[in-house]
Amino acid sequence: MNRKAGHGPAGLRRRVGADAARRSTRRKLIIAAAAWPALAFTGAVFGQSAKPPVLIGWLNSGSRERDASTLGAFKEGMAALGWKEGANYALEERWAEGQLSRLPTLAGELAAKKPAVIVAALTRAVRAAAKASPDIPVVHADGTAVLARGLAKSLARPGGMVTGVTNIASEVSEKKLELLLAAAPKLKRIGFLADATSPVSAAYIKTVPRAAEHFRVEVRVAEAAKAEELEGAISRLAKEGVQALVVSPSGWFTSERARIVKLALAHRWPVIAGSAYAQEGALLSYGVDRLALYRRSAYYVDRILKGAKPGDLPIEQPTKFELVLNMKTAKALGLEIPREFAVRVDRVIE
Repeated sequence: MNRKAGHGPAGLRRRVGADAARRSTRRKLIIAAAAWPALAFTGAVFGQSAKPPVLIGWLNSGSRERDASTLGAFKEGMAALGWKEGANYALEERWAEGQLSRLPTLAGELAAKKPAVIVAALTRAVRAAAKASPDIPVVHADGTAVLARGLAKSLARPGGMVTGVTNIASEVSEKKLELLLAAAPKLKRIGFLADATSPVSAAYIKTVPRAAEHFRVEVRVAEAAKAEELEGAISRLAKEGVQALVVSPSGWFTSERARIVKLALAHRWPVIAGSAYAQEGALLSYGVDRLALYRRSAYYVDRILKGAKPGDLPIEQPTKFELVLNMKTAKALGLEIPREFAVRVDRVIE
C-alpha cells in the first residue's frame, strides 16, 4: 500500500528535526534579546570612560579680535600633528587686551584650571605664566628676552619649565634703519622709540649711535615704560624735529602697535618696526613670520604632551625674515619708493 509523501518514518524524522531547529532559533533570539540591554549598558560605560581632551592654556598679551590669526596658526600646527580641538584637546583662553597689568591675574586663572601646558605670548605673558604655575610647562610662542628675563638657562638647554620659539628681534634691529633709509633716502633725522623696561630694547639702543654714524644721519631717542607715556614720548621726538620713527623690540609695544603707528602718522612719519606693524599702517615691517612661530609652537606642545621635558627641548631661533611694505601708507605720505628697494620687498600691502 502506497503512503502519502511525508507520512512515513522519513517524513516524521524531517518534521521532528524542523521543529527542533525552530525551537533552537527561538531560544537564540530570546537570549540575544535578553543580553542586548547588558551590551548596551556596557557600551555606554566604555563610552563614558573614554579619555577626556587634554586641557591646554592660552595666555596672550593682545586681543582675540586683533590677534585671532595667531590662535588660528597654532590650531593649524596642532591639526598637522594629529590633534583635533574638542576631540583630544581643549583650549582655555585668556587675553589681556593689551592691558599687561592683567597678565598675572589671567595667568593665575589659568593655573587654577591645571592645564597640561600653557602657550604664552609675548614675553611678559610667559613670565606671568611661569610665576603663576611653576610646575606647569610653558611654551614661549613669540617674544625676545627669554634669556635676559631669566626664563631659560640657555637656548640649547633651557633647563626649566619654559621652552619654545623666539623672534630674536634684537638681533635684526640694526637692519631696520638701513631698510628705512633705503625706502626713504631723503631722511636726515630719525627718532627711536625705546621700551624703558626691556633689556632687549636697552641693548638695541646701544647700537643706535654706531648705525647712525654709518648711515650719516642724526638720531633722537625717547623712552616709554607704559602705555600712558607713549604720547609724551612721541611728542618729545616731534619737538626735536625727527622725520621718521624706528620702533625698538618690545612685547608691550607690540600690543600697542596700532596706537604707536597712529601717533606717528599724525606727524606724517614713515615708521619701521617688527612683524605686524605694517598691517596697522606702518610703512615697513621687518621681522619673522609671526604666524610661522605660532604654528611651530604646536610642535613643542605635542612633544610635551607626549612626555618630553620642556627643559630638554632647545629654544629655536628663526632664520627667515619678512620685509613688508605698506604701499597705501607710502602714497598717503607722498613717498616715492625707489625701484631697487621695491624689488627687495617680500610682501606689499596695497
